[in-house]
Amino acid sequence: MARILNSPNYDPEAGAFRNPVPAGIGPQPGAGSRGEMFRALLRRDGRKPAGPIPVQRPDLSAPPADGLRLTWLGHATVLAEIDGRRVLFDPVFGERCSPFSFAGPRRFHRVPLPTGELGPLDAVVISHDHYDHLDMSTVRELRKAVAPDVLFAVPLGVGAHLERWGVPQDRIAELDWNESTEAAGLTLTATPARHFCGRGIRNKQRTLWASWSVRGPEHRVFHSGDTGYFPGFAGIGAEHGPFDAAMVQIGAYSEYWPDIHMTPEEGVRAHLDLRGGVLLPIHWGTFNLAPHRWEEPAERTAAAAAAADVRAAIPRPGEPFEPSAQTLPTTPWWQEIAAPERSPQPGGGRQAPAKPSPATEQ
Repeated sequence: MARILNSPNYDPEAGAFRNPVPAGIGPQPGAGSRGEMFRALLRRDGRKPAGPIPVQRPDLSAPPADGLRLTWLGHATVLAEIDGRRVLFDPVFGERCSPFSFAGPRRFHRVPLPTGELGPLDAVVISHDHYDHLDMSTVRELRKAVAPDVLFAVPLGVGAHLERWGVPQDRIAELDWNESTEAAGLTLTATPARHFCGRGIRNKQRTLWASWSVRGPEHRVFHSGDTGYFPGFAGIGAEHGPFDAAMVQIGAYSEYWPDIHMTPEEGVRAHLDLRGGVLLPIHWGTFNLAPHRWEEPAERTAAAAAAADVRAAIPRPGEPFEPSAQTLPTTPWWQEIAAPERSPQPGGGRQAPAKPSPATEQ
């Protein structure tokens, strides 16, 4: 608790962590009322796939030829093989991202690689404690079936959840923004994000949220966690980049919460600010969390990346790829299972030009 109270990112008067740039969490002026927001969330048109999502069972038996391989396992969960080490980001393998087993957003597709088949792990990195990024059953399964001694790198305050679930304190590295820890020769650095936290009505803003930089001897990757766009991406890129690949949130956006989730266009802009290398869009295609159509994040990201001359990989869940490869997975597989569009979707968020901030323009 002392580290939290002494954090420069903690406001003791408010009893909460604060964002690098002020952010509203509820409906913003001009976006409509809370009632309109909830009605938008209840609409079903296009919110789920019209058919099964094609899931690939990855074969990771051979190491990546160039030392870096990423496998998107759905939502924000990514397995990164980097310079002979293996890092798992935001693992959520449960059927629902919810405090309840019988209610809450249910996944669209099966988990491509069950926990028992992940293979050895050197670190598990958690961006924040929302249910779609931190899952109790997954944490327990990872320790039991895969890596009982794996290091969990988490933002300040999140370690208390893990300790309650049986993770030893000495296997938890709690970091404030711009702090680092080492794991098997990798440097894991918690970097700022513009979001919020909480797993209940009484603990909002009491734990920190973060994006992450992971640096190996030869490669660097970035994971955004959840975040709204903010100018700090350019600073992260300047200090920790350039990256070989960046895993960037581009889904679950809405005009009702524009400060805490990026639109696809903002995600591409953030990627440019970060000097992110190859873009891997995350936080889409697995759970129904926003009013937009389920496939819209991929469609808009592909268009924005092409317009900005950004190399983007949009793989099927479980489809591994190496960022250095000449050809990346770009087949628009989501189009084949997109439901026919019936009406415009309110609450889907604003469009934004995918251009770098002035700080990164050459």
